Amino acid sequence: MIGFQPYETFQLLIESGGIDRANTLLVAACDAFARRPKPMATERMQFEALAQRLFPAASQPARARAALKLAGAPELSPILEQLVVENIGDQLDSFLESAETVSEALLLNIVETGNVNQVATIAKRKDLTKKLVSKIFPVNSRKVYRALAANNSIHFAGPYLRAISKAAAMDQNVSSSLAAREDFDKAYLLPAFFDLQENDRIEVLKAFQGRKIPRTNMHRTYEHISVATSEFTQAMMKLLSKNRRPEVTRLLTQVTGLDEMRCGEIAHDVSGAALFVVLRAFGCNEYDGLKVLIHATAHDRNSSSALAQYTRMFKQISPEAMVFAMSVWRGDVEITSLVREANSAPISHKPVAPYSRRTPDLDKAADQASDAVERAMQAVQNLRSSKAS
Repeated sequence: MIGFQPYETFQLLIESGGIDRANTLLVAACDAFARRPKPMATERMQFEALAQRLFPAASQPARARAALKLAGAPELSPILEQLVVENIGDQLDSFLESAETVSEALLLNIVETGNVNQVATIAKRKDLTKKLVSKIFPVNSRKVYRALAANNSIHFAGPYLRAISKAAAMDQNVSSSLAAREDFDKAYLLPAFFDLQENDRIEVLKAFQGRKIPRTNMHRTYEHISVATSEFTQAMMKLLSKNRRPEVTRLLTQVTGLDEMRCGEIAHDVSGAALFVVLRAFGCNEYDGLKVLIHATAHDRNSSSALAQYTRMFKQISPEAMVFAMSVWRGDVEITSLVREANSAPISHKPVAPYSRRTPDLDKAADQASDAVERAMQAVQNLRSSKAS
């Protein structure tokens, strides 16, 4: 087809031939236009006028068939895009995903309709503008966030980082997609730690090497508890050597401040990654920590490489970082506080404040912390001195 100059001829055929002829003309015209590599402006304008006349006159199946052919055109004007979207029917998702170029205005209109399936399809596109991303993120849908997490063209920062981190904590598919990305800061997957594969858990822990850590309430507590590190590690070795993991759960519940369910996950984690967090938070070095991990990790595999990796991590990851990790697990602080800490001074241990009548509230809090420390240390010492059954 060479252009669309005989426009009046098409009009006459439509008016005199009925719906069957309109169907044939519409499909043929859309197929011919889609085959043209680069139509001239006058040809495009003539075809737009023709298509706007033919589509309403044709039957629904013919409109869908013609729209599907037209969707294959190398370049569509906003008018033709709108005709495709309005008539393509069930093939709309395929068009939104595979079309090389789609105007921002059209995509924004579709996002504003709130159709989750279509928004999720748009979220997969590699040419999303900042405005489109800002409109997609508020759509509260797992399907949408899964598509965003898998889209490597999107860089998560600021509110988008907070939103995708929260989604990862609630959806294993999102956390798995983010864990597979090289450009994503794995530290922000800490809330989803127990949903990740072993290798991904290690990457999350490595992301805390050498970074500034926000100070939390648990840091003060662990400054006191760390004096019982030796008793704690010996008690853990005794229980794990006998594979008494329910008792390990109870011990962790008493000394860590985490809930029993979380402590059970740590106690039964045969990879050792979760237990590493607790051991390093207590200030264990590689020598004492590895003695516990050897008993905790699975014995039906070659764990020498894993233990060598943990040796390096004991040297490279600070106890403060792992106390922060436990604070996140306990819900005392959000993982996104790492962003606020980026430009702040590093934490430093503060001495225990002396009693003062001017600060009774602080003294009361200090007394409560001291009571918690004493209970934790007493639990460790009792378990250490108990006889193995």
